[in-house]
Amino acid sequence: MFKALIIGGSAGSFQVVNKILYSIPRDFPVPVFLVLHRLKHIRSGFVEALSLKSNIEVVEPFDKQDIIKGVAYLVPANYHMYFDSKNKILLSTEEQVNHSRPSIDLSFMSAGYLYKEELLAVILSGANKDGAAGMKVIQDFGGKTIVQNPADCQVNTMTKETLNKMTPDFILNGDDIAKKIIDLLNVQGN
Repeated sequence: MFKALIIGGSAGSFQVVNKILYSIPRDFPVPVFLVLHRLKHIRSGFVEALSLKSNIEVVEPFDKQDIIKGVAYLVPANYHMYFDSKNKILLSTEEQVNHSRPSIDLSFMSAGYLYKEELLAVILSGANKDGAAGMKVIQDFGGKTIVQNPADCQVNTMTKETLNKMTPDFILNGDDIAKKIIDLLNVQGN
């Protein structure tokens, strides 16, 4: 049913992303794309921190890297991440969107266009409006959408803006998002 999982987040999303990576099994049947805002001048440590509890490999992709199921691809700091029909990740250093690079909107729009109804998308806690327009595009293409409950977010600007633009399939607390992903992908979680 699904061919990819994409997750966007910013301030306050790290714990939920960690929980998701811990909960999904080693033989996860789709690639995971992580579009997380972080400080652009800090180049190391984030992949390592996410890898500590993850059951799947977490990598920062290089430009034109092949997409492999069961791998989490964390967009590198200060790059935008796109996807092409040849099953590759494309990176760029175009202008910031919503004061952000990586832009959640750009990655979500690219994934929505490519995967359509075979995409599962999650938007988490964050301090700006990035991701809201991208979630709407994913929904318009038939993808399944999950928004973290704004009342459960450390910073709810991103999730509130998303809910202003669209009505997601699910609004869940952070603790329930990993369970819903496992249910929707019909896999056995950890």
